[in-house]
Amino acid sequence: MRTTVSQALAAVRNIGILAHVDAGKTTVTERILFLAGEIHKHGEVHDGTTVTDFDAQERERGITIFAAAVACEWNEHRLTVIDTPGHVDFSDEVERALRVLDGAVAVFDAVAGVEPQSESVWRRADRYGVPRIAFVNKMDRAGADFGRAVDSIRRRLHPAPVAVQLPIGSESGFTGVVDLVRMRALVWTAGVLAVQPIPDDLLAAARQRRRELEEEVAERHSAVLEEYCAGPVSDETLVAALRQLTLTGEIVPVLCGAAYRDIGVEPLLDAVVGYLPSPLDRPSIEAGRTLRADPAESLAALVFKVQATGTGRLTFVRVYSGTLAKGDPVLDAGTGRVERVGRILRVQADRHREVRSAVAGDIVALVGPKTARVGATLCAPGAPIQLEPPIAAEPVLSVAVEARNSAEAERLSVALVRLAEEDPSLVVRTDPDSGQTLLGGLGELHLEVAVEKIRRDRGIVVSVGRPQVAYREMPVRGVRGLRYRHVKQSGGPGQFAEVVIDVEPLDAARDFEFHSTVTGGRVPPEYVRAVEAGCRDGLADGPLAGHPVLGVRVTLTDGATHPVDSSERAFRAAGRLALRAALRPEAMTLLEPLVELTVTVPEDAVGVVLGDLAARRGRVLDSSVRGGSSVVTATAPLAEVFGYATRLRSRTQGRGTFTTRPAGYAPAPVRW
Repeated sequence: MRTTVSQALAAVRNIGILAHVDAGKTTVTERILFLAGEIHKHGEVHDGTTVTDFDAQERERGITIFAAAVACEWNEHRLTVIDTPGHVDFSDEVERALRVLDGAVAVFDAVAGVEPQSESVWRRADRYGVPRIAFVNKMDRAGADFGRAVDSIRRRLHPAPVAVQLPIGSESGFTGVVDLVRMRALVWTAGVLAVQPIPDDLLAAARQRRRELEEEVAERHSAVLEEYCAGPVSDETLVAALRQLTLTGEIVPVLCGAAYRDIGVEPLLDAVVGYLPSPLDRPSIEAGRTLRADPAESLAALVFKVQATGTGRLTFVRVYSGTLAKGDPVLDAGTGRVERVGRILRVQADRHREVRSAVAGDIVALVGPKTARVGATLCAPGAPIQLEPPIAAEPVLSVAVEARNSAEAERLSVALVRLAEEDPSLVVRTDPDSGQTLLGGLGELHLEVAVEKIRRDRGIVVSVGRPQVAYREMPVRGVRGLRYRHVKQSGGPGQFAEVVIDVEPLDAARDFEFHSTVTGGRVPPEYVRAVEAGCRDGLADGPLAGHPVLGVRVTLTDGATHPVDSSERAFRAAGRLALRAALRPEAMTLLEPLVELTVTVPEDAVGVVLGDLAARRGRVLDSSVRGGSSVVTATAPLAEVFGYATRLRSRTQGRGTFTTRPAGYAPAPVRW
């Protein structure tokens, strides 16, 4: 029985499709579903007919906004595929997906190679240790260059991308690939795959590339090295080594194709099955106890997405351990609330199929839990456990939102709360000065989509104010030996805490550091932790304009206690008030958020674009030519980028495009 369970788990692949916007992720996903027999006709992004881009806004805008999960089977393996957004404003959707995935396919444009958001999602996958394979898409485009794309991956992302294919033909003449692992040609005619001998004109190049592939793998794998030194490396040994090195992250196999023309997707699916991990291949999770992908263990599942539908609330979970059956009670480890699972659904984008149970390794949607938020751990009531939640991004932009009249104000409040439940990167707060309701998000498009969702789903007319930038404050000078005594008497038990701190500025890339050099037990360890917590409290609003504070190092050097009145509460208050006393307005500077822009324009429009960027306080980092277009990379203050899309279109007769990603903070100019 145990062998049967292991075999079933070994045939599971939970993967994500990652890429920069417009690299072809959704088209790749659509072809996967078509080839797996889940759909009988593949849709197109430009027609708004794809399975995973099912939301009305996604179909209108032609981009993926919400991560969508679909399930299919290939070569007796069960695949759950999550199509993730490529636009930087929806990067938090990618973050939450990566937290629950076992592997990923990174899709690259054969002309552009590694683009800004490609790099961003790649680094996120690095953080979660997700093994990847790469797929160089759009090989049929003018200017496509497989070798250049692989070099850009090596230069910007990973030291060892390993090409396992060689393209047959180029640009509009691209018809297939040479499989360097099994030394055969795969050629597509009208979308139909044929396996053929390698053409004579490519045979010498294919043998050379195969030898180079063996050399690259032999450098990292002893079994391949042994065969390489003795003679030719067998296909079986090479495949086993490629899988092992992919799982450890030492290499990234690189394939190529043109998904829109149905070229290259079958071998991509074979690579997913052959090289990417099953739940059994992923490291065990340490969370108070060791979690293994075993249906017989206690239940542990992580909520990574919450979605409100017309028929109720769906809670998407990844089951890491145990078995979850319809009707089972589950404990939300964070809140202590026990709820019952009404239904378990196998997801297919916006369609669902009910199943009776889910086991370790499954990604499913639950009907029943009413309060579980993104990042919550659902577990067996008798075996509580807490899994690490996905990292939530901090909002960089906010807009004031207001209902048309008082009758709709309450409905708007409820809608905003529901919206923030579904997307934790959306933050709702009330401005203490103006009393306005502010909706914070990751960019203009992110907020625009959120407001439009309220209008469409709830039928509420919403007025939106001008975007507001999330400024920060940072010290430019430190303070040494600041002594603060917190004494409070209120008739009952008093409060006493004395701390001595040094405060130093850090760079804006680091939020906060805390150290203690107290000796002799003058401040017990539990009180030291309370001082650190109090200092973090003190960073919430700075002395200049009440913005959060970045770039602070605090060192606790001394302190004193009282045998009766000292407590963690007193030392937490002392830490907060001491830091606030140290952060003097005259020693602070205001920081503004920066974004990195990658602007693609015709070569004759470069001068106009550079002039406009300079007027927006932009700093050019790089300029290059790709596929007949000029690509300018620059950083600029976020506040100066509002409305840039309209400006760029007007300056380039609609031929210019750009993307952005967060680039940290920098001192804002002083305005007199």
